[in-house]
Amino acid sequence: MKLLQAKLARYQEPQKAKAAGIYPYFRAISSEQDTEVIINGQRVLMFGSNCYSGLVNDPRIKQAAIEATEKYGTGCAGSPFLNGTLDIHKTLERRLAQYTGKEDAMIYSTGFGVNLGVVSALTGPKDYILWDEQDHASIIEGRRLSFSTSLKYRHNDMASLETQLKKCDPQRVKLIVTDGVFSMEGDVCKLPDIVTLAEKYNASVMVDEAHGIGVFGRGGRGVCDHFGLTDKVDLIMGTFSKSFASLGGFIATDNVITNFLRHHSRSYIFTASITPASTAAVMAALDIMEAEPERQQHLWDITHYALDGFRQMGCEIGHTETPIIPLYIRDNYKTFAVTHDLLEEGIFVNPVVSPAVAPNDTLIRFSLMATHTREQVTTALEKIQKVFKKHNLIP
Repeated sequence: MKLLQAKLARYQEPQKAKAAGIYPYFRAISSEQDTEVIINGQRVLMFGSNCYSGLVNDPRIKQAAIEATEKYGTGCAGSPFLNGTLDIHKTLERRLAQYTGKEDAMIYSTGFGVNLGVVSALTGPKDYILWDEQDHASIIEGRRLSFSTSLKYRHNDMASLETQLKKCDPQRVKLIVTDGVFSMEGDVCKLPDIVTLAEKYNASVMVDEAHGIGVFGRGGRGVCDHFGLTDKVDLIMGTFSKSFASLGGFIATDNVITNFLRHHSRSYIFTASITPASTAAVMAALDIMEAEPERQQHLWDITHYALDGFRQMGCEIGHTETPIIPLYIRDNYKTFAVTHDLLEEGIFVNPVVSPAVAPNDTLIRFSLMATHTREQVTTALEKIQKVFKKHNLIP
């Protein structure tokens, strides 16, 4: 065995979980993504999706994707920098700029690629990136690629952020990057306080709205709109793989920044463009989200219903205030076992274990879509109560 394989062969954690019959990943779904899916021939309730708008199986979006494929083909065979820019790409960028209240927008092939390419490109060797310790992995990878000084602050701790800002040279660029909604814990960034500190220390602000769009703000515009601070936030990032029911991502900002990024962001310049089908799907989702506010209201109604149910049950759910509800288990093995038992009961949830979180912070991630019914949530609460009692997680 070569040295590389010999080194990697020491990684045995998946094999241990498989041997115990509780390995929870790569569960193959053989149906459409919806509130119910089929796994191993059985229909189960889906509470592991990020499509908060519930649009991923909407026939209007499917039709838009079909029509775009018939007109433009299945792909672009090149990056937007060269041959991969279509007229519908430019139309979507204008729509997104208008939707987010910014001068311009750029679309990337993935949301991960947005953060990777934007965070790594904007600041230089003598500048600073300040980031929340619970920021998404794509932000962390972006700052790793940057030549700037990286300063981490404690999660949603504004005193910690200010301490880090005080370390910065006042004459150098300072970029504060935060999730709007934190994807595992479900809590919301303290954006008003972040903006206040940014103004005090002459810093710029970038907000990742991946899990905020479709949930907060007018027409699902996100946390920045919810707080009325769109004009105070320099860059708004979003992904198409959540509420937009597609694949790709975008950055919305001013013309000065997009002009620079279009010529320096490597994950933009050197990655093939988003497909025509994905582009058309996003535009259709935009239309629906703006035209159907009752969809967003229903999402909040069932979110409050679920939160109340978990609190009454005695579950530990942390500081969430969103459709992302963490159910803390605080043990890797038990988290896998609970996930397995819930699937046996017909409930699909996602396990979050170390190293994604600290070993004592492992959790089940329960997430809601606007298309879930109250009856489906009630069923999930009953099944979770049964399994959690089995594992002595609640009284």
